[in-house]
Amino acid sequence: MSDKVRILWADDEADLLKPHVIFLQNKGYEVEMVTSGDEAIHKVKSGNYDVVFLDEHMPGLSGLEALENIKTVRPHLPVVMITKSEEENIMEDAIGSRIADYLIKPVNPHQILLSLKKILEAPRIISDKTTSAYRREFGQIGMTLSDKLSFREWCEVYRRLVYWEMELDGGEMEEILLLQKQDANRLWCRFVERHYRDWLTGRASEVPTMSHTAFRRFVAPLVDGQRPVFLFVVDNLRYDQWKVMEALLAPHFRTEEEQLYCSILPTATQYARNAFFAGLMPSEIQKRYPSYWVNEDEERGKNLFEEQLLQEQLRRLGKNFRTAYFKILNLAAGHKLVEQFANLSQNALNVVVYNFVDMLSHARTDMEVIRELASDESAYRSITRSWFEHSPLMEMIVKAGESGGVVLLTTDHGTIRVKEPTRVLGDRETSTNLRYKQGRNLKYDPRDVVECTDPAAFYLPRYDLTTKYIFIKENKFFAYPNNFNYYANFYRNTFQHGGVSLEEMLIPFVRLTFKK
Repeated sequence: MSDKVRILWADDEADLLKPHVIFLQNKGYEVEMVTSGDEAIHKVKSGNYDVVFLDEHMPGLSGLEALENIKTVRPHLPVVMITKSEEENIMEDAIGSRIADYLIKPVNPHQILLSLKKILEAPRIISDKTTSAYRREFGQIGMTLSDKLSFREWCEVYRRLVYWEMELDGGEMEEILLLQKQDANRLWCRFVERHYRDWLTGRASEVPTMSHTAFRRFVAPLVDGQRPVFLFVVDNLRYDQWKVMEALLAPHFRTEEEQLYCSILPTATQYARNAFFAGLMPSEIQKRYPSYWVNEDEERGKNLFEEQLLQEQLRRLGKNFRTAYFKILNLAAGHKLVEQFANLSQNALNVVVYNFVDMLSHARTDMEVIRELASDESAYRSITRSWFEHSPLMEMIVKAGESGGVVLLTTDHGTIRVKEPTRVLGDRETSTNLRYKQGRNLKYDPRDVVECTDPAAFYLPRYDLTTKYIFIKENKFFAYPNNFNYYANFYRNTFQHGGVSLEEMLIPFVRLTFKK
């Protein structure tokens, strides 16, 4: 080791430990011995050490008392407790004081070495092993992508890519993974172009669950009036963000079932979430319930009638049970619902739409501080974790589990970090979304988009005879030629939705089982 690791070892039987000290010195460690807890505290205050070995039974201060003092002076200094006692209360006290490891005497040099490696070198060892494992997986994923994949196989590929993205977070292979993910997105866009229409008409050999069929397939069979069902719809939630949330929920829940289903196009709230609650495609909503569909050019909110659409779907499905619907738009509304949560068990179905992630993604576009906090996928996951851990949403989910209800969590669509601008021209009636456009006389590079010249084929509203939709592929985004460079720089590396990508279209539906 070029920079020697400094070890402070406190034990009143120091003479008996000389073989251990020599062994560690030969391994390149620097070891300093003291014989009491008081000496250990004094040394920690006056010197710099990388780890402390602390005997529990010493004259004067006990090991636990010394540990408390050391943590007060150096709260992040790793301390290994060594004791002859196997009493459970001592172990619990030591663990409660945030020790790094716990060893029972007699210890041998290799136990000490293993403890040091676990404490001081674990991040490097894990990183090396993860990198090596991904190198092997890289070729397998590449070969899989060269095959003609089914929808189910695409879901598995995406799961594997997200797994490695989170495992390699900040590692040396991360850039290679992102390139592989980019290649996967290019092939996914081809897959969608070939099969999307057939999915909607049912002519495909494999028809995935989509926005307009997800409720009927995943939720409705569970609404039977026997147990309350709690459905949490967290808007704009990517699969990797769900995995971050899952880790926080793990002490309370077991993931009973995890599906990936497909958002319809456009992957935007107005279309995908209305379709989810209605159990119908957008053009069908417009035709059957015209008062519940709000056109693109109208000023009012586009998702004002989700509760009514849900009730209509439940009526069609013969689910005539007591239902409650809540839409949470801010922190105050979240806390208020938490206070009322005990009363919801009397309902057969409780639906909570939580809009925080959507607000975060849009705030990230508009606010410089949020841009810095969520500068890439890793940071975006981190800010999601921090929010969720302290959010009313997590409280609600835990309370739903405690009530004995069925707990479900899903979303309407995901997002993608956009990087490459492409020019588009349209009249003033053209929609403003960066990932899809709806309008007339659109001019664009056809290589960059999935085209929909006949809205009826995509079950989308037609506003006049020349209405067209275009959905941008991969990580591109639309920018108008006027002030092109300004808008290209302003929106580059922001998280957007509406287009065609794995991140936007393959979204989680999860059933959680409470750990009693």
